[in-house]
Amino acid sequence: MSAFVVDTNVPVVANGRSEQADPDCVIACVTVLGDVLTDGTIVLDDGMRILKEYMGNLSMSGQPGAGDLFMKWVWNVHADENRCERVHLTCEDAGSDNFNEFPGDADLTDFDRSDRKFVAVALTSRNRPVVLNAVDSDWADSHVALKRNGVKVRFLCPQCVSPLE
Repeated sequence: MSAFVVDTNVPVVANGRSEQADPDCVIACVTVLGDVLTDGTIVLDDGMRILKEYMGNLSMSGQPGAGDLFMKWVWNVHADENRCERVHLTCEDAGSDNFNEFPGDADLTDFDRSDRKFVAVALTSRNRPVVLNAVDSDWADSHVALKRNGVKVRFLCPQCVSPLE
């Protein structure tokens, strides 16, 4: 089973709620989320930061979109060790988005604070997950530094983000 860290923009795009996503991007997101549900392991943090972000952007009912179905699935499996790995993150300061597990690379200083939890989770996981990104340009802007630090990012919609160098 492959492991994945799913940036919130992926299920949001799968729900058709992103102006920058073209139809091919929506299809790519729906398809990859289907693959995760069928035969994947989701990686989350034990402080529920990622889960709470999902809950703030997606419907727990599993409807009406594919992203909402993903949300319901994550909720159903978040305590199942066979389908969900939960890793511990250490905050530098209580309640901050600064994690000890985030790389100290100067090229990542400006990386979006709200996305740092995804990076920290990916680096802490024993499963070496791929981070899925659809339309968030920070991942594209920082992909060289992320790769150098051991973060594997899969760009589902490269046509919708700034050019990859």
